[in-house]
Amino acid sequence: MNLDTLPVLSLAAPSGNLAQDLGASFQHFGFALVKDHGLDSALVARGWELTRAFFAQGEADKRRWHIAGGGGQRGYTPFRTEIAKGAAHHDLKEFWHVGRELAAGDPLAATMPANVWPDAPEDFRETFTALYAEFDRIGAEILSHIAVRLGLAPDWFDPAIAGGNSILRLLHYPPIPGETGGAIRAGAHEDINLITLLLGAEEAGLELLTRDGRWIPASPPRGALVVNIGDMLQRLTNHVLPSTTHRVRNPDGTRAAHSRYSMPFFLHLRSDFAIRTLPGCVSAENPDRYPVPITADEYLHERLREIGLKV
Repeated sequence: MNLDTLPVLSLAAPSGNLAQDLGASFQHFGFALVKDHGLDSALVARGWELTRAFFAQGEADKRRWHIAGGGGQRGYTPFRTEIAKGAAHHDLKEFWHVGRELAAGDPLAATMPANVWPDAPEDFRETFTALYAEFDRIGAEILSHIAVRLGLAPDWFDPAIAGGNSILRLLHYPPIPGETGGAIRAGAHEDINLITLLLGAEEAGLELLTRDGRWIPASPPRGALVVNIGDMLQRLTNHVLPSTTHRVRNPDGTRAAHSRYSMPFFLHLRSDFAIRTLPGCVSAENPDRYPVPITADEYLHERLREIGLKV
């Protein structure tokens, strides 16, 4: 494996090889680049169109959908709200969160707020509900390969993510006036969740920190997904699958003066799932770092406080 370049892996590849190849990429980089994932290109194109249209609205129009005290879990979160854990400066971004649509009376509703939907642009709810379902499906498929790599049954994660508190984020990094490149749009951080599936990283700027302390770009082919391990999976696997530090840097050259859009899907465990170290990931050389389990919901809110989205 090239130590500086992430391999591009096909979800259409034979499953036996794919589980090993994905696992090797995740263990070395904490990231993988995935093509042939089956996302409907017309649906994705409509999603980008609506994302741009929403963020092009005036500040007052967007702030109507900000939920004060909601931890940024649903609706609109304004520019410079989120801050990476331990960072000195807030991120140069604004975003919208779509969560899981629950049936009336669902017992998980107490830990998962209802979605809010803007009245413009048109078809916003229908488009992103459909995209959410697609990301949910692809994420489950990727987790089945991760399970095989970990020596588990392919469907091991299915009950753990059924009804999970996953979030689709529509993300806008506005142009930075006078900036010619190099500014940090999103500070160095690790994701909270199980795995993240990201569309839009072909726009330069996403970088990951290697084990020897160098920043390298994550540069997928157009339309491919960047997939990375989150802290919940790192904890579950006792760091066998590492959650890698990453950031978004303003690109050099003419692209520095342009907006950047991306669409990450943060795949979460169900709120009541107890994150307990997998026995197969504990050994004399790798003793259990987390002998006391924690529920996914408790872990989420602990981290939301750390990144400034919850008091």
